[in-house]
Amino acid sequence: MGSGIVVMAALVLLVVVVLGWAVAAYNRLVRLRTQVQASWAQVDVQLKRRHSLIPNLVETVKGYAAHERGTLEAVTAARTAAAAAAGQGAQEQAGAESVLTQALGRLFALAEAYPQLKANENFLALQAELSGTEDKIAYARQFYNSAVQSLNTAIQTVPTTIIAGICGFHPEPYFEAAGDERADVSVRF
Repeated sequence: MGSGIVVMAALVLLVVVVLGWAVAAYNRLVRLRTQVQASWAQVDVQLKRRHSLIPNLVETVKGYAAHERGTLEAVTAARTAAAAAAGQGAQEQAGAESVLTQALGRLFALAEAYPQLKANENFLALQAELSGTEDKIAYARQFYNSAVQSLNTAIQTVPTTIIAGICGFHPEPYFEAAGDERADVSVRF
């Protein structure tokens, strides 16, 4: 009878340890998922800041390069599409932001042809603000991707993958630069 109690106690201890581990693993996954969501919110904040700067930039350029209508309309359309992609996930938003980055690159290239535009204080201030925002976007994307990497690694490693599968955790997509966005955008004037 004494050995039966020892076996039963060992079994109960094993069940308590496994349940404790499962709770700890679940809580870790929840913390990692929350970090991904919070870091995505920071990316979104910076992208919205970028979107709000663009109309002012376009209006400033219009005064000097009004006949460059196609470029100005492309920037406006790309900004609208990027703003509409907000909330649709990292992959969709990354694609829309890539198109916007390319359109901004064409807009910045206009400044080379218009010396008065390059000397305009408003334009220079907007350029500096946009440049700072681009740096913040790059940092926020890096932080988001780091959080995604931590979550995805936890989800895909044994034995946490068992809890992830049972509780419905799934890998999150990285915010990747697409196509021409991999190259540096020249924002110097």
